[in-house]
Amino acid sequence: MPTVLIDGPYRFYFWSYDCSEPRHIHVQRDNRQAKFWFDPVLLEESYGFRGKELREIERVIVANIVLLREAWDEHCARA
Repeated sequence: MPTVLIDGPYRFYFWSYDCSEPRHIHVQRDNRQAKFWFDPVLLEESYGFRGKELREIERVIVANIVLLREAWDEHCARA
């Protein structure tokens, strides 16, 4: 479960076994979790996050999309 980015209270990561799915990122804060697709950036599921926080997370993903895509592609090429 590589952690790709930490931004404030948010940890952005993906699971190695997710490489068969389209590119996406998981986000965790405390006991809250969410999953966002990359292409386009779109919320897939969320547990515990409120709308305002999800919009902030989406903003962080969009601002770092190149880094996140490259990390996914590099890791999944090895998996």
